Amino acid sequence: MLTAVRMFLSHRIANKAVPGWVLEQLYEVGDTRDLPAEAQGEGGGMRLRLRSRHRLQEPESEVDRASDEEVVAMFLACRSARDRLTVLLLSRVGLRPGQVAGLHRCDAHLVPDSRSLGCDLAGSHVHVVRRQNVNGAWSKSRKSWAMPVDFLVVQAFDQYALERHEVLGSGGSDHVLVNLFRPPYGAPVTTEAIGELMESLSRRAGLGRVITPRMCRHAMASNVTDAGGSLDEVQALLGQKHPGSPRPYLHPARSRLREAVDRVPLPRALMQEAGR
Repeated sequence: MLTAVRMFLSHRIANKAVPGWVLEQLYEVGDTRDLPAEAQGEGGGMRLRLRSRHRLQEPESEVDRASDEEVVAMFLACRSARDRLTVLLLSRVGLRPGQVAGLHRCDAHLVPDSRSLGCDLAGSHVHVVRRQNVNGAWSKSRKSWAMPVDFLVVQAFDQYALERHEVLGSGGSDHVLVNLFRPPYGAPVTTEAIGELMESLSRRAGLGRVITPRMCRHAMASNVTDAGGSLDEVQALLGQKHPGSPRPYLHPARSRLREAVDRVPLPRALMQEAGR
């Protein structure tokens, strides 16, 4: 809207329908002389430049983390192995809904040694790959990375594989999560379906609020730091590019805040050490 108003008034000024001083109210008018030589362009002549005075500042909305008790309650409210795996991929692995719905079976390396699969990474892990998917799922991160998974997630994969085989046999999409209980059977689930599942599980578990996939991702990052993980570890696990990106995901446990305060030595103890 701001851009449209500026362009409209600039057009009217150019056609002499609006006085020229209006331009100074919309833009900071300057020239190229205060720019570095490399940015002044060729020709060496002075040119005017405009910088918008009015810009919309959008505050970042704070997202609370899902508590461990809430995640466990939703996990217990699941009625299928597929739904339990979905909850763990969101809250234990920290994937976004688009990344969960976009997982292919070839992305899951759930063996101690994956060299036979053409992968040199040790331990169980899943590869998060940005690709075009038939269900519209999309990984926000442009880069691909491998996310380590623990025994709980591996066990959930195993149970889901048995459940899927009972329904589809060897058929179905190459996607990990597919429709098993309603048509089209074997088609990959969508990101919208994952959101609907989390909303349904929140109600079924009797929680007083709806736990979103993003709150589960926040829970995973906070649990890593509460367990002693560093910011660079959280950044790598979440597949984030910038070092400051993990900070909004951190929600320190109250017990950890108390421990941080208790670690600060008392002034009396410092004075006694100084007097020795």
